[in-house]
Amino acid sequence: MPKTRRALISVFDKSGVVAFAEGLVQQHFELISTGGTAKALRDAGLKVLDVSEVTGFPEMLDGRVKTLHPNVHGGLLYRRDLDAHRAQAAQHGIVAIDLVAVNLYPFEKTVADPNVSVEDAIEQIDIGGPSMLRSAAKNWEAVTVVCEPDDYPRVLSELREGAGETRRETRRELAAKVFATTSRYDAAICAYMEGLGESGPQKTFHLQGALFQGLRYGENPHQQAAFYAIPGCGEPNLADARQRSGKELSFNNILDLSAALEIVKDFDEPAAAVIKHTNPCGAATAGDVLEAYRKAYEGDPLSAFGGIVGLNRKLDERVAEEIMSHPKVDAIVAPLITEAAIQILTTRKKWGQQVILLETGPFEDFRGGARARDVRCIPGGMLVQDRDRIADEWANLKIVTKRAPTDAEMAALKFAMRVCKHVKSNAIVFAQGTQIVGVGAGQMSRVDSVEIAVKKAAARATGAVLASDAFFPFPDGLEAAANAGVKAAIQPGGSVKDDEVIAAADKHGVAMVFTGYRHFKH
Repeated sequence: MPKTRRALISVFDKSGVVAFAEGLVQQHFELISTGGTAKALRDAGLKVLDVSEVTGFPEMLDGRVKTLHPNVHGGLLYRRDLDAHRAQAAQHGIVAIDLVAVNLYPFEKTVADPNVSVEDAIEQIDIGGPSMLRSAAKNWEAVTVVCEPDDYPRVLSELREGAGETRRETRRELAAKVFATTSRYDAAICAYMEGLGESGPQKTFHLQGALFQGLRYGENPHQQAAFYAIPGCGEPNLADARQRSGKELSFNNILDLSAALEIVKDFDEPAAAVIKHTNPCGAATAGDVLEAYRKAYEGDPLSAFGGIVGLNRKLDERVAEEIMSHPKVDAIVAPLITEAAIQILTTRKKWGQQVILLETGPFEDFRGGARARDVRCIPGGMLVQDRDRIADEWANLKIVTKRAPTDAEMAALKFAMRVCKHVKSNAIVFAQGTQIVGVGAGQMSRVDSVEIAVKKAAARATGAVLASDAFFPFPDGLEAAANAGVKAAIQPGGSVKDDEVIAAADKHGVAMVFTGYRHFKH
């Protein structure tokens, strides 16, 4: 007669739980359950022992107390290999529980709603679930613990093949997954509770990612690397994207693709960007995404070779044909990609390898999210800041020169500044209309960035507008741009030499606007 074992099942997410329980019964497990899970199993015709029959106490306090009892945790925790433990279990009538399937109340999903009440959030803090998971995981040598429905088929398969036993390595892996789950869960609760207090930095900042995929290599081939997904981003991102073609991603691919995505996400109108080394060498908006891509590519065709393309509209066959008409593109990210576009971009051998295609899914209005954070690691710590988003960046524009920008110049200035905030400091962007024609990035002096942008723009500097991510410390940068033909400029202002810079702009007939907002990107 096969040995009868006990399985305790108590899940919020009931996906696949009936089929899992049926499989356990076939492997001679007695089922223990609680509340809604017990009802779902009984409705499916399964025999279930209520946890109150195991503990000798009813569920109480609106279900807050039901599994916190020695008959449950003793059954999970006692070591089967120790005589003393077995004797104490027998003395107190504790029966072994050999398998636990538990998933938790959806606290993270609940508090993601900005309108959730504190009372509703607190009620979604699971107590018994994490306790059972941790007890079972601590005793993984004897207990199989399952915290995700995706693992049900694997566990059932091993039980069938192992005469009711799972593999030791599987139990260890599942236990590790439990501690990853409960630590993330506790971190979310901690962040929420600290956020209820006074404003200011959180006392603790928890950062946990699940392995998303291994990478070909890091920034250089001799460096190993991996991509870890952090849940709860709440906006289009690469961890939620689907790769439709191309080779395994590298560290640099992901940085560049993310940079491309961040730029085009910043625009409501059809937009395209071409990225090299996380900086835009071209960016544009237009009436449709095909024209936006053409203008973005034409911004700097030389630098666009081997670049990364970002689109905020569907990549269809028209755009795919246009991309294929240009020299090499390494990767493209877009909200949607048609099958016809995939065929065009992956079946032709023009570039010697398939282009990497990532599809994020449709964009939604997410800008200005209060919970969005940037995190950067340094040796010994990490830096955490709000994302660089301003609800109404143009509310306090101040025209500081004798000549005001024309309506067309003002539209171009706003476009240029929106791109400029994505360029590494010191950042200078030249635009003609809603097309970037010259970029100076990452220089140690602002005038050097201007001179690079002038060189890139060449003749297109005449009549262009300029955006600067920070103030001009001296008039020299503004004068260099004016001498190249720039007719309008936008910058934060705030330099001790603002008056001299404004005087230089007036001398050259340049209209200038102050925003009051700096956009450093180190």
